[in-house]
Amino acid sequence: MKWLKTLSLAAVASAFLLSATISGTVGAKDELKGKITVNGSTALLPLTLQAAKEFQKLHPKVKIAASGKGSVTGPQAVKKGIADIGACDWDASTDVPGFKKFDGQVANKVAVIPFATIVNKSVKVDSLTTEQLKGIYSGKITNWKDVGGEDKDIVVITRSFGSGTRVNYQAKALGGGDIVKKEKNYKEVGSSGDMKTAVATTPNSIGYIDLTYISGDDIKAVKHNGVEATVDNVINGKYKIWSYGYFMTKGEPTGETKAFIEYIQSKKFQEGSLKKLKFIPISAMK
Repeated sequence: MKWLKTLSLAAVASAFLLSATISGTVGAKDELKGKITVNGSTALLPLTLQAAKEFQKLHPKVKIAASGKGSVTGPQAVKKGIADIGACDWDASTDVPGFKKFDGQVANKVAVIPFATIVNKSVKVDSLTTEQLKGIYSGKITNWKDVGGEDKDIVVITRSFGSGTRVNYQAKALGGGDIVKKEKNYKEVGSSGDMKTAVATTPNSIGYIDLTYISGDDIKAVKHNGVEATVDNVINGKYKIWSYGYFMTKGEPTGETKAFIEYIQSKKFQEGSLKKLKFIPISAMK
């Protein structure tokens, strides 16, 4: 009987430890509270909003406010202390063409962003080379007939200065070529959503955007140097117009901000919602 009593005591102790472990886990979730403000990239905004929705469901005491006005506004907001996270389409802790680094900020890699050249449905061109795009965005090529299309004036739509999409597109699709402002058939827009709307509603127009925004029949992605803009082609190295997306923080992230970033970096989110939004998991790039 003594061994039975010992066994019973062991079972009770095990049950207590299991209960304590479960209670501790739940308690840890409940202890996470506060507000996280995210500013910056509109390319990353769909990802940020989806992650915020999922994270707040897991941690109802955490509130996340996210907005997008262009990549450079992200680290600027972190520097000013009005945002906890600056979403940016480049590593803002280092210098890039046109922008100095933001000292004291840490770049937390959260996604791979594929970008594509898009045209209005009226355009009868399916592929453009780097040199052709350079010509179009510099103003040297002004008619679609000069790149295999119809005899129609090209309407150039670009992102405003400070856009991470513009920084990456200019460096990779245009090979570092200039984007030259013109008196006519030229328009600048302030967000990825505005870019999609502008190209969709402007006949004979051309623009650029990240893949998550490409849908519907009013716009189409064109090939770059004969290579289609797809997730697979980014991963296999054939398609070059992409960048990492970063969440910039003032120093190493802590508390609920750190937990939110780690959730986005988790395998569950990277292989789930992130892929559904046409972003690419960080681990996919070698």
